[in-house]
Amino acid sequence: MFPSRRGRLAVAKHRFLSKFLGTAAVMMIAPPALSYEVSAVTGGGSIEGVIVYRGDVPTTKIIPTKDVEVCGQPRDEPLIRVGADQAVESAVVYLVDVASGKEWPAPGKTPELNNLKCRFEPQVQVIAAGPLDVINSDPVLHNTHGFYGKRTAFNLALPNKGQRIPVELPRPGTVRIDCDAHGWMEGWIYVVDNPYYAVTGADGKFSITDIPPGDYKLVAVQPFIGPIEMPVKVEGGKATKFDIELKKK
Repeated sequence: MFPSRRGRLAVAKHRFLSKFLGTAAVMMIAPPALSYEVSAVTGGGSIEGVIVYRGDVPTTKIIPTKDVEVCGQPRDEPLIRVGADQAVESAVVYLVDVASGKEWPAPGKTPELNNLKCRFEPQVQVIAAGPLDVINSDPVLHNTHGFYGKRTAFNLALPNKGQRIPVELPRPGTVRIDCDAHGWMEGWIYVVDNPYYAVTGADGKFSITDIPPGDYKLVAVQPFIGPIEMPVKVEGGKATKFDIELKKK
């Protein structure tokens, strides 16, 4: 089954906007003038809140033209995961231009990007600059292609189920992920230069802790809406609370 001309135009428009907004997000997470330094945080504050989206949830038409036994049948899928009370899942919140502060989270296993049932899992994630393992869990060929803006970060053919290839994401920025074999697959990796970030769960809530008191710029982004930024003041020993409403551009 092949998409109609109108369907092809809609998909093309969606992919253009996604790539444009991804490029804008790269600019938002530009490397700071000074590299981040770990230092003791005394009397740190926190930022917490919830991200919501009000209005009709946009959808896209997924029309697999190959490997349907793995990729599934044609379907509509939401571009934004919106739950109860309009809470947005898998939105990213982070601070920029933080010179020093708390330790990075304790290192565990290398972050992973998995091709699973013709989807990227996770579709959205935040990692520090460094290694990433790209995995194929499907019995079909995937060609996983990562971009910093328009520039290729990695381009991997993974023909075998269980295949794992390590790559390096060396600098902060938004890395958009495509599959050259399955054109509807999209994912995003936000590579950050400091540990002050959060990804919302199904309840849309976020919390960033142990922040040195001061004035900061907070960025919230959902891949299909694009980034918004706002000033925030963090006071020692206090929680700065507010909700963020994302709006369709």
